Amino acid sequence: MPDLPTPQDAAEAALFSECWDAVLSYADLCTSGSAAATQLATEAFTHGIHEARSVSARTKTTGRRNPQLPRIPMLLNSVRTTAAAWEAHGQGHRLDPELRLWLNSEKAARYTGPPLHRPVALRGLRDLQEPDAALLWLVEVEALPLPAVARRLGLDPVAAAEELGQVRALFRDRCHRNHLDTPMDAQCRSYARLLDAVTRSPGAETPEDLSQHLARCVECAEAAACLRLHGGGLPAALAGGVIGWGGLAYLERRRRAAEAGLAGGRTDAAADTGLAENKEAAPRIGRTGLLVAAVIVSGLALTVSLMPFGSGNDHDVSARGEAADGRPVADPAVSSPPATRRAEGALVSPEPVDPSVGTGSKSDPEPQGTSSSSPARATGRTPGSKGSTEPAEATKGPASCEVKYTVVDQWTDGFQASVSVTSAKALDSWQIGWAFDDGQRVTQMWDGTVGQDGSRVTATAADYNKSVAAGGTFSVGFLGSWHDANTAPDDFTLNGGHCTTAG
Repeated sequence: MPDLPTPQDAAEAALFSECWDAVLSYADLCTSGSAAATQLATEAFTHGIHEARSVSARTKTTGRRNPQLPRIPMLLNSVRTTAAAWEAHGQGHRLDPELRLWLNSEKAARYTGPPLHRPVALRGLRDLQEPDAALLWLVEVEALPLPAVARRLGLDPVAAAEELGQVRALFRDRCHRNHLDTPMDAQCRSYARLLDAVTRSPGAETPEDLSQHLARCVECAEAAACLRLHGGGLPAALAGGVIGWGGLAYLERRRRAAEAGLAGGRTDAAADTGLAENKEAAPRIGRTGLLVAAVIVSGLALTVSLMPFGSGNDHDVSARGEAADGRPVADPAVSSPPATRRAEGALVSPEPVDPSVGTGSKSDPEPQGTSSSSPARATGRTPGSKGSTEPAEATKGPASCEVKYTVVDQWTDGFQASVSVTSAKALDSWQIGWAFDDGQRVTQMWDGTVGQDGSRVTATAADYNKSVAAGGTFSVGFLGSWHDANTAPDDFTLNGGHCTTAG
């Protein structure tokens, strides 16, 4: 595993500390364990920094601006390309299984294929001046407070809000141009002007034919999300279009870390970023000190980002982006969610009961037709569930866990939800299960490994959240698809034992 590169000066040292925790957070999403996450982050960070230095050297030599992403999204792209190299060279077993499927699909090929076929958000952000692009990314995706971003970038805090509005408008303009430059068929071309007009006005209604088109066309749906600046969909449009796989999960992690004040990086010294003028550079930071500080801050940020959803104010996070199943999600007014909001309400404590609960394992759920600790694995239903006449052995005693199921947001054929579980007993590992009644399918999950057999869904603990204290709460979040109806699931279990459902 290569060592992290040595900062060349104080400005680069500050950038290192700002970027490392973001890289580690995304690498953790992409891998199957903490050791693999650290190695992937280190390799990607090293490769990305060397690439950035090479681009800067060419710019100084030729005097021409080379369009490039701001430092953080550029390094996140490096994580994705490094993961692709692992998959190509026999290390794919260390990656998340869903990421491996994505890497071998046409969706991943868009990021390395012809430039005009790449996601509109990626091209639009790259076309901005780097300071403008950094402002947009730090506010919208990293979810940092605008005054902190202004200090980091050496901007006037008073004028920062107006400048951010101008940058959003510039980004929309670049995305519109890139969408028109994209090779498209006659039908997409016929809707381009209408799409531009509809997304400009918050009160504009979307014609039915355009709505149906956006539900079928990935490129036009991506463009719609980037062009519609109102409605709270811009963060997910950026994260999904620039990062690719796992963009929505990364977005939520960074938002949680920012809310806790642990988003990493320094926000108090514009001179250290190299963007403020007429200020003396800070002394060069020693490599050992930098790495120690970066690891501490990153660990805190990653820990907070992995905490379960708690109570708090709503924060708009559009669920726009490319889901794991590859279906396009269009602009918020049409067939995609207008905004994804955090689950509200405090988690309910369990009743003081103490039945025996088995300890789950980390292994994936067994395939259909095999035996399992769940008595009805083969049918996708648990005993005692709706439509079952079998006695429910797991429900004979009082429950030692309580579940809160929350639909965070819902749109045409899709939804986002979270499952929070409070366990009366301490757990070394866990596996939760539930049954859908309306044919829903889980397409992507974070903070757990998902398996689905018919209507029965299981979520198994990840390496970092297996241990749960007595009375502790853990949660998973996921994206899913639905048709006709989307009622809340039932028959919740924890390690095979019955759970009650919070009202």
